[in-house]
This record gives sequence, structure tokens and C-alpha cells, in this order.
Amino acid sequence: MGETSGPKLLGYFPDSALERIEMIQRLKREGLTMAEIVARIGAAAPADESLRPAAQSTPAPNWTPGAKPATGAMQTDGQEPLMEGARPAPGAATSRSLQLTVDEIPYPAYMVNHSFELAWYNDGARERFLGQFDALPPNSEARNVFLMLLQASIGKPVESRAELLRLHLALAKERLSKATILGACRGLKSGDIALLDSLYGEVEPIVTKAIVEAPIELRSGSAEPELWHVYAVYFREGILFVYVPGGPAGQTLLEFLARRDVVIRNLLRRRLPVLTPLAVLVADLQNSVKICSELPPEEYFELINEIWSTMGPVFRKYYGTHGKHVGDGMVYYFFPQPDSNYIFNALACSHEIRVAMKRISKDWQLRKNWFNELYLNTGLHEGQEWLGTFQSATAIEFAVLGDTINYAGRLSDFARYGAVWATKAVLSKLSPEERARVEFGITRRGDGDREQFVASSYAQLGSLLDLSSEKYEKLREIAQLPITEVRAVREA
Repeated sequence: MGETSGPKLLGYFPDSALERIEMIQRLKREGLTMAEIVARIGAAAPADESLRPAAQSTPAPNWTPGAKPATGAMQTDGQEPLMEGARPAPGAATSRSLQLTVDEIPYPAYMVNHSFELAWYNDGARERFLGQFDALPPNSEARNVFLMLLQASIGKPVESRAELLRLHLALAKERLSKATILGACRGLKSGDIALLDSLYGEVEPIVTKAIVEAPIELRSGSAEPELWHVYAVYFREGILFVYVPGGPAGQTLLEFLARRDVVIRNLLRRRLPVLTPLAVLVADLQNSVKICSELPPEEYFELINEIWSTMGPVFRKYYGTHGKHVGDGMVYYFFPQPDSNYIFNALACSHEIRVAMKRISKDWQLRKNWFNELYLNTGLHEGQEWLGTFQSATAIEFAVLGDTINYAGRLSDFARYGAVWATKAVLSKLSPEERARVEFGITRRGDGDREQFVASSYAQLGSLLDLSSEKYEKLREIAQLPITEVRAVREA
């Protein structure tokens, strides 16, 4: 047999086929299934038409009242969309999609937070759906999207108003109760409230956390109904709505929406400042200078990173938003939530990070064979402040302007040995049931200079310290502030 024992050469692959094989192998290494690969190849126009997969007819999604929207390949039952993180396939036209930004979306678009309050919009959305307002209301409550949609659609056919509201209610129903939605729209006419009440009971919640596509028909007077394809893109920070007239969105827009990290950076850079209620938590590592001097640099940074990595999931659990802080401490903001009390979230979070810090302290005592105790001293205050962003070329940070963060920072300076101190305003915002779950009070000196903890009480900060001392100079500005020590927060 000799030289003829190998397999016979029956033909050859053209260059385009070899490129396609390499592409399929790469996509398989990335974890895609063959069905997903076929869909991806179909999106990339091959140079050789003979290599194109057979066309599959995809009917237009049929979303009906009370039913979950049919979303074709776009909805993934809680998983990321097929194009999440995808690189453009060979041969795909990408030059335009790589340049597209939020400002260049040619269709009406807006973003809401998870309380369904408007955070960003373009002119198309304002003119067509949100109302011809000159300036967005400063208060977060007045930016409720249901309130704005109803006000903007006054005089339009009920069918058109209902269709638009159904979609938003289906997306909101997973987190917002009927009482919350109706309460946000309490200034509207009784007929509008009744419409919302009725529609809320009709729709089924949409639980997808990727991209939802839903066609809706909107009427304007006696004219023919207009067909819109609405794309709702979920992010941790909220939901982006894009309205495409007529048929489904083109590939350029879909590719842009699939690049979720790019889209959310675009949106956060354009997030409008808003006057919002919030609670602020400031926590600082006690004696950080001393600890830094006693540890090698690599171990000190290891300690700080361990604190941050341990506390991060706790803050996320209670919907905390990271804020700007100088040094090795931390600042977190807690905003109103549709399914929990943001004030109680801040208190529960402060208790949980204190417990976590005790574990870290014990671990480092064993590791270093030292007697140092590690403490996070925490201050809590609440108020209504302007929320915005500070931006650089590479980073975006949320920032709050006003005394709320300053007072929380001063309370953190006042706290010692891992204590949590909160203002009376914080505890006053709790319901009686929530307050009963919080152990708080003031330690006072009685007869014989004996200390006694008086539960459920407050004191002005100036009565707890000799503020004539220079070392307490920074605390003089909150001398009259009534405060209390939070010792424990019990679970329900």
C-alpha cells in the first residue's frame, strides 16, 4: 500500500468554509450550543450564499393582555440573551454598531429604575410617550413612569392607553405592589386610578431578566393603529425601553443592546440628577493608621480587600449603592425600594457588617497572634438629597450632595469599638413593627458613676462628649443632633 495507504483526497474546502469552521469551533469553545451557533451564523451574512443556513421563519411575537410576551430569540427565560458578550461574526457589518451610543438611538427610548421612576430619556420618548414637559420634575416621586404615561396620554383612546400600561405593569408586577403603583399616581383622576387598578389585576408578571420584546398597537384618534416593537432591556440599575416603529429592530440596534456593559455605562453617564429620599451609611476602620504601621504593606492591603470583599455581598443584599469615599472606609446609599423599607435595610445592613467584622477580627488575631481588635465604626443618617454621578474617562461614581452624608460621616467619627450610631430621624422613619425589631438606646451614668443602658432613648450628641476639647472639633456641627446607639437588629 505504501504511499497510497492514507485517505483519498475527495475534494477541498473553499476559504469561506474554512473560516466558517474556525468560527464554529471558536463559538463551541465559548460554550454556545449548536442551536445558538446556527442563530449566530444566520446573523452574519456569509460571502458565499451557498453556505448560509436555511432561512427560518420567525413569526412576530404575539403578546396579549394577561399573557407573557412572546419574545422569539430575544427572551431567554431568565438567562442572558444569546448575543450577550458576543463578538461580531466574520463578515458581519460592525463599523456602524461600534460607533452607536445611547444618544444616537434613532427611536424613542427611556430608562426607569426598579421603582419605575424615570432616570433618563431622549427627545423622541418625551415627545411621543412621556409628555411635552420643559424640564423633568426634580423629585423622584414625580418621575413615576405610570404617572407620566397617564398624564401624557390624556385625550387618547382608552385602548391605546391600556396597551401601553399593560406592558409596564407586567414588567413592574414582579416587584411593585398594586398599592405602591396606585399610591404613586394618587394625584390623578379617579378614572385613571381605576384603569390602573383593573389592568394590574389582568396582567401576568414578566420575570425575565434579559431582553423582552413585545409588539403593541397604539391608536391616536380615528387614525389607523400604529405597530411598535418595544424592547425592554434589564440591568441591575433599571430597565431601558426602546420603541421601534413597524417591524422588529435592525441588526445594528440589537448588536448595540447586546453589549450590555457599554449600554449601561452610556446610560449612567447620562443619568439625570434627582432629588430623592435616602439613608446613608458611613463605616470607617478604627485605628487604621496604627494597623497600617503594624502590618507589611501587602498584608494591610490584603486585610482591606478582605473587608471589602466580605462586605460587598451584604450591601448588595440590602440594595446598598456604593458611594465615593476617601481612604479605606466605605460609604453606601440606600434608596427607596418597592418591596422593602430602605431605612430598615440600612439598619439591618449595619448590624450584619458588624457581625462579619467580628469574624474577620478573630481570624486575623489567630493569624497574626496579636491582641488587636478590628472595628468598623458606623454612622447612619437619612434625608432628602440630590443624587448624581461623578465621572472620569474610565470610571463613574454615584455621589450625594448635602448634609445627610456629612452627618453620617461625623457619626462614624464619633462611634468607637465597632458601634453603630444613628440619628433619631432614622428610627422615626420605621413602622412600629420594624422599630420593635431594633435594639437601640443610650448608655447613661447613674448613681455612683455606674453605667446603665436606657433602651429606646436618644440623646443630643453634645451631652455625650466634652466638645470643648479640640479633638472633637469636627463633631461640634452636630452637637444638637439627637442620636442613639443601635445594638442589634432582629430578623423577622
